Amino acid sequence: MSEMAVRAEGLARTYGTGAVAVDALVGVDLEIESGQFVVLLGPSGSGKTTLLNLVGAIDVPTAGHLEVDGIRLDGLDGEGRTRFRREHVGFVFQFFNLIPTLTALENVQLITELTGRDGSDQARAALEAVGMADRADHFPAALSGGEQQRVAIARAVAKRPRLLLADEPTGALDLETGRRVLDVISRLNRERAMTVLLVTHNAVIAEMADRVIRLRDGRIVADTLNPNPVAADRLEW
Repeated sequence: MSEMAVRAEGLARTYGTGAVAVDALVGVDLEIESGQFVVLLGPSGSGKTTLLNLVGAIDVPTAGHLEVDGIRLDGLDGEGRTRFRREHVGFVFQFFNLIPTLTALENVQLITELTGRDGSDQARAALEAVGMADRADHFPAALSGGEQQRVAIARAVAKRPRLLLADEPTGALDLETGRRVLDVISRLNRERAMTVLLVTHNAVIAEMADRVIRLRDGRIVADTLNPNPVAADRLEW
């Protein structure tokens, strides 16, 4: 039996109360196997980012059960969620959020040091993994958008998390640069058996996933396996 990276039962998230309440996620049941590359697909407001934030313990559910990497998240307090994020999950966002006064290496090293590991060695290894070792001493302003995103990915994976959560990681990039970033994420998924959940509104990107989960109005409306994922360099949008 495959190990499950994510188990959710009746997962819900409501913002606000009374007449102004908004149901961002409604009664989601979901299981994701460890090592899968999963795309969460849907239009703006469909609930995909809310689901990603709950899985990453950035947000807390209003109702339901959620277990990630064997840890029940819906019962954790704030300190427990912080520890979970630090030890189990890597995050990649649309905007790179690099610290401008730190070099690429220092940006990555900052995260590894927070986990109590050998910051320099792991940071350099992570930059090597995303093809940015030769730019380690450059500041973000001297890097292209795609290079900054690859540094952001290195920062996310330097602590070797079992789960990588990516929210529109190519949203600010052109096609060719986006392909390179997606190729890095796909390669890390394969080589490290890292579970990947990638949020996008771009249906083309779903072609490279093992599994595509479509959301609309806070509900899962389709959940399909992709028998023949496409390589990132073949995507067109």
